[in-house]
Amino acid sequence: ITVDLFSFLLPPQNVDRSSFKMTLILGYTVFLLIMNDLLPATGSAIPLINVFFSLCLALMVASLLETILITNLLCGSADFSPVPHWVRVFVLQFLGVLVCLPQKTKKPKGSVCIQKSHCRNEGNTDEKPSVVENKAVQQLRNLSKDLQAIRLQVEQQLNGRPSSEEWIQVGFIIDRLLFGLYIIFITVSFITIIIIWVKSYNQ
Repeated sequence: ITVDLFSFLLPPQNVDRSSFKMTLILGYTVFLLIMNDLLPATGSAIPLINVFFSLCLALMVASLLETILITNLLCGSADFSPVPHWVRVFVLQFLGVLVCLPQKTKKPKGSVCIQKSHCRNEGNTDEKPSVVENKAVQQLRNLSKDLQAIRLQVEQQLNGRPSSEEWIQVGFIIDRLLFGLYIIFITVSFITIIIIWVKSYNQ
């Protein structure tokens, strides 16, 4: 459970976290098969250690399902429809502040530089080329203009889909929220089991 808890530090957009959690569940299943021969035979009442092992397995499976959900949300965000208004308000604004991930305001940085350089190139078109200027320099200038135009189109396409970035941010916020709920549930469950264990031991 401790290793599974620290696996939340892995990036959720990568498949390494889900494969790591599946490896943990496989190893834990082998551990349960080994412990099955070591545990005493159960009577009318279920032993508390069996409840503990079942709870640990359920938590690890729930953690894997959460990772699959978040990875699907982050990797397939480009194909999703725009974020609904209630999701934007509830998740990005309310839950984002609750889990210390406020909404980021994106500022286009590269477009200003491109526009300035484009304006400079347009302003230089009126100037007469010098006699010393050769064809290689002229070709380099034309190539620079083409590259700047391509870069401007790519940035316009990336900036034209803000819904993808919003879905990615929604995924990170939900991942942080479920991680906090996972910690709370583990803490409450373990404290409850320890209290029951101490009471049954004193009796």
